Amino acid sequence: MAGRLLRELTIRQLRALAAVQKNRSVTSAAKQLHLTQPAVTLQLRNLQALAALPLIQRTGDGMLLTDAGREVLVLSERIEAAIADCATSLEMIAGKTAGRVSIGAVSTAKYFVPFMISGFSKLHPNVDVTLSIGNRQEIGTALHGYDLDLAIMGRPPADIDMSIHLIGDHPHVIIAPTAHRLARRARIALSDLANETFLTREPGSGTRGLMEQLFETAGIRPKIGLAMSSNETIKQAVIAGLGIAFISAHTVATELDERRLVTLDVDGLPVVRQWFVLSRRDKVLLPPAQAMLDFLSAKGAQFLPRTHGRLRLTRPSIRTKRR
Repeated sequence: MAGRLLRELTIRQLRALAAVQKNRSVTSAAKQLHLTQPAVTLQLRNLQALAALPLIQRTGDGMLLTDAGREVLVLSERIEAAIADCATSLEMIAGKTAGRVSIGAVSTAKYFVPFMISGFSKLHPNVDVTLSIGNRQEIGTALHGYDLDLAIMGRPPADIDMSIHLIGDHPHVIIAPTAHRLARRARIALSDLANETFLTREPGSGTRGLMEQLFETAGIRPKIGLAMSSNETIKQAVIAGLGIAFISAHTVATELDERRLVTLDVDGLPVVRQWFVLSRRDKVLLPPAQAMLDFLSAKGAQFLPRTHGRLRLTRPSIRTKRR
């Protein structure tokens, strides 16, 4: 019975008990708490009723706690310590020196987002950053559920009111094995690729949607081979000669440098989209998340993979607009 009743106790009651234990007098406890003596007496009486046991006893040495009173005092000390810890944490969060930030990123961004987080963490070492990787649909679902503070992706969800901040350009290219018949050919028309087998990302991927848009605009239906959920698998499949692929240039920077893959010099490519960092307008960002947003908006571009010199540009690239 007492256990259930104790759930109704208040901080004021516990502080009255602690003050009496410290001062051994209701009068002195009232002075410490800046309350009247009857107010402290009432708090003690109500707390004792909830405990259903005597908490204080009068002695020649003043007001002392009973065994039951000492048990309640331990509870009071725990609660005061928890309040102090919480206050410290809030002060740290308010100063952007600690706290948590939850970031989601589409899988194509996994090649550079860890470097962004590392750069931020050097400035804010006590902020705990959690990173979730998924395709565009999965990140959109997480944003719907308010699970993320920030998201890094190329095309913002159309059904959520987002605050959108540009990070930088995001080129897309067509890759092939180094021994491909078109590897050394210049100014390849998209129509010349009609009989090539394309390895693609899974439905729901932003890269796949952009590829379909590119070929639809050109009036070409590409021959689709395997659909894969990983850029890494696509790259290995292309290296193995299973087909060619339309892919983010930021995912193949290393393979291009090592000459394990080449980009085909296709008219109109690369298709350049943009990387954005997003947050829901109706989600309140605590100072650590706001600090991360500010950092990515101002410094994010410097962490993008360098593609200059790896892509053969024979004519101006296509730059898509955010829709």
